[in-house]
This record gives sequence, C-alpha cells and structure tokens, in this order.
Amino acid sequence: MHNVGGMIEHRPLSPRERQQRNRQEMRDAILQNARALMREEGVAALSLRELARRLRFTVQALYKYYPSKMALYDALFREGTRISAAYWNAAMARGDSFWEKLEAGMEAVMRFAHDYPELGELTFSRPVPGFVPSEESMRESIAMLQGFDRIIVEAIARGEVRSDASPTEVRDLYLAMLDGLTRQHQANEPDTPIGSGRYGSLIPAAIAVFRAAWASGSSLARSHPAQGE
Repeated sequence: MHNVGGMIEHRPLSPRERQQRNRQEMRDAILQNARALMREEGVAALSLRELARRLRFTVQALYKYYPSKMALYDALFREGTRISAAYWNAAMARGDSFWEKLEAGMEAVMRFAHDYPELGELTFSRPVPGFVPSEESMRESIAMLQGFDRIIVEAIARGEVRSDASPTEVRDLYLAMLDGLTRQHQANEPDTPIGSGRYGSLIPAAIAVFRAAWASGSSLARSHPAQGE
C-alpha cells in the first residue's frame, strides 16, 4: 500500500504474501470453530474429527495448521491469555486508587469469563487432562502476573497498602477470591449482568474485606506470622 497524490493505492500481494494471508485466515477460522465447539460440548470434549467436519476438512488437513490437538489447545490458551489481558489492562488503566483498580479488575475478569466462557475455562483452569501450555504461552500469562505485582508494590510505596503486607500474599489472596466469585457467577447466574446477582454483587464487599486487612492505618492484625518468623 502506498500514497500517490493523496490517494492510497493497494499494491497486489505477492504469491508468498497471499499464501501467508490465506494461511492465517484459515488458522483463525480453525480457532473460531474450535471455540464454538468447546462452548457447545465442553472444553475437554474438543473433537478434531468434528472440527474437521465443520470446516469441511480432513483431520490430516488440520495438522497442516496445528500439528497436534495439544498445539491447538495451546493456541487457544494463548488467545484467551491475550484477550483476558486486554480486559485486565483496560481495567487497571481506569482505576485511580489501588482499591478502585482491584474492583475494576474483578469486574473485568468476570466480564471476560462471561464473554468468552470457553477461553476463560481453558485459561484459568485445568480442564484438559495432559495439556500443559507452552513456554511461549506461559510467558504471556506470567507477564500479566508480573504487571499486577508491580501495581501492588507501587501501592505499598505510595502508602495505600500497609508496609508490612506481603505483595505475594496480596496477589494470591486477591486472585483466589476473584477466581471463586467468577466461577460461582458463571456456574449459577451466567446471564446476570456483571456486578449484580448473588455473586457479582459481592465484588464491593470483597474489596472492603481486602481494604480492612491491607489498607495503611488498618488496625487488623496479621492473622499469621510473616515468612521466616
């Protein structure tokens, strides 16, 4: 594509570029159909035979794009990680205070799980026996956790969170609460708007519990000794 006299002209694709584009479009179509199949039948029930049938492929043809079923799961895991990261990062950018970020993060993850239930289950659970994400996929997942760790450390440095709070404990307890509320919301009220219903409405209460435990000036004593004590 180039600009000629203010007009944008699209140059023809080379045979190699056209082949790469067509291959990517087919890979995207495979992922889209795989997601639909997982949503209908369950994440662990993904069948390459049924997937090939829907695409009017043979199973052997699928292997030209994904060399194994686990490779396909890995691509889906990576897609879920990237989409959830987009939800999460947008939430972290919205909140001004640390506590607002925690609340926005819970709502964002719950919304991701609602919008992409099959990817949410694959990304944040272990529904497929024998599936282990590749190192490349795990790097993207770990990057999300490292970003959250930095937000916690910065909150401690600003004095929003108690100086004796363990960043690892803050992260792990928050993620455990987030996972539990999200699972319960999806299992019991998946069509209820985010932030409402039996479990979605508990998000502000969960943040209040965290704030009582971790906010600077909180009188709540540590419930157990620090590591090494």
